[in-house]
This record gives sequence, structure tokens and C-alpha cells, in this order.
Amino acid sequence: MSEATKTGARLRVRQVRSGIGFSYDQKATLGALGLGRINRVRTHPDNPQVRGMIGKIPHLVVVESTEEAK
Repeated sequence: MSEATKTGARLRVRQVRSGIGFSYDQKATLGALGLGRINRVRTHPDNPQVRGMIGKIPHLVVVESTEEAK
């Protein structure tokens, strides 16, 4: 288990660009992150799976901030 997962670190992910015109896989990744509309924000645990999804669509999303779970 990573150190971030142990401490409860979280990532705020904001969609900044439309998925229109991109591959099905990239649109599916947006959906898996709970995104789908521009400026929608979702909070996810900071783990390798979520980081991998964000890494697959860096041109569509921005990681706004990291925060500690309370």
C-alpha cells in the first residue's frame, strides 16, 4: 500500500476539455472518473489506478489540488 493511500490523500480532478473527437477509450476513462462535462470536478483517492487514468487523458483534465482526508 502506498504512503498516500495510508494517509488518505485525495486528488481533485477537473475536466477542462471535451472528449468529443477523442478515442472511445479516452471517453470511457472520463466516464470512469465520473467526468463528462467541462468544469465538472470529482475527488478521488490518490492511488496508482487513479493516477494511471489521469495519465491517459492529461490533455482533457487538470488535477486541481491534493488534499488530506479528514
